[in-house]
Amino acid sequence: MTRQSRDAGDTLVRVGGVVFVLGMLAVIATFVPYVLDLPRLPSIAWGLSMMMPFGLLVTLVGLFVTARAESRRRRAAREAAAAR
Repeated sequence: MTRQSRDAGDTLVRVGGVVFVLGMLAVIATFVPYVLDLPRLPSIAWGLSMMMPFGLLVTLVGLFVTARAESRRRRAAREAAAAR
């Protein structure tokens, strides 16, 4: 895992992680007014909170894509070694 990978799955994992963190910050910002008895945030804040599960979904898809690509690479290497 020391090599720098540029697979599509790795990119999805990174993007999903960023979206998840942004969604988590939106969730925290949405619930802080309730705890501190402040005025409620507009509805857009609730919509931004939906970025958290979306980011999780994108990350999981990226992990699945990466696992499938790695499986294909191993199978191809095994077949190449068997052909020698």
